[in-house]
Amino acid sequence: MTKIVSIETFIGPACVVRVRTDDGLEGYGQTAPSEPEISAQVLHRLVARDYLGKDPFDVAALSDACVRAEYKFLGSFLFRALAGVDTALWDLMGKATGRPVYQLLGGMVRDRIPVYGSGMRRDTTPEQEVDRMIRAVAENGFRCVKVKIGARNGRDGEAFHNGRSTRMLPLLRKELGDDIEISADGNGAYSPGQAIRVGRLLEQYGYFHFEEPNPFWELENTGAIAAALDIPVGAGEQEYSLENMRRLVEGRLVDIIQPDVCYIGGITRARRVAEMADVAGIPCTPHCSSQSMNQIFTAHLAAAMPACSQFHEWSIEGSPRMRGFYEPAPVVRDGYFEVPDEPGWGIEIAPSVLTNAERQVSTLE
Repeated sequence: MTKIVSIETFIGPACVVRVRTDDGLEGYGQTAPSEPEISAQVLHRLVARDYLGKDPFDVAALSDACVRAEYKFLGSFLFRALAGVDTALWDLMGKATGRPVYQLLGGMVRDRIPVYGSGMRRDTTPEQEVDRMIRAVAENGFRCVKVKIGARNGRDGEAFHNGRSTRMLPLLRKELGDDIEISADGNGAYSPGQAIRVGRLLEQYGYFHFEEPNPFWELENTGAIAAALDIPVGAGEQEYSLENMRRLVEGRLVDIIQPDVCYIGGITRARRVAEMADVAGIPCTPHCSSQSMNQIFTAHLAAAMPACSQFHEWSIEGSPRMRGFYEPAPVVRDGYFEVPDEPGWGIEIAPSVLTNAERQVSTLE
């Protein structure tokens, strides 16, 4: 039996994870990009002990066993750390079999992924944000864009009648025209009543979807907002609980489910959410706001999962710290991203990222 003998973390632009086996196999993954030092500590203190000495091809069984073993520590950082090991195992299996990850997930449903230009800023004026979206469309061929509205988890903190968001929404539609889809992301900005008022404005101007209108942990409020509006409501990006994902999907509390591969615990668990969505007949649009390896993870998931049928997130913000992180660098052409077809993730981590990183290793004793 092939056995995992070491799990390494390399903290640089993000926390890269390398898994090696006793017969020379290896694979690379990544934890969630933010606060990588904490994720690495959790990985070595908790997650590694549930994987060392085990067969890497038991990837789904190992993920479930880890969650059950560490039940006293269930929380966001456990699953961010778990994602690092899980994504490394999928890369390892792909390289061992000579196949890209999307084939291991069931095969290619779509050979290129339609993406939307995702803006991450709230410090721009309406006019500046319109200019940024026009430029992003021209440079990348996006057929859909998304902007931030309201104040992040802001308890209705932005004025409705003369606030940035309500001035920006009609201006975006006017300047981008009807050929470009537009979405809006609240990041928990609103109470249910105010979210419905904003949602009606989005409907008036033909917006594509309304993301996380209220704080994500208020599941029933999300359901009430979705029931009141015609515009599709999306949520789920912050969730690490498959049970809560099931509640959102089966309870019809959302119209679009949005797991993040690196928040939910890796490809193994993100796949389960996408399959829930497919059975329920709703779209799955994974969250991916960073320019890290998560873009590649998400692309493979979207290539293989039937429910991942809509536009997928692609940040328009520059990220100098991620430049040269891995090769080949992902490129959007005419609004699409073509999924790598090399074994595993189809990318290589830049050697300088590994040599210049803070390294830690857990080994099989």
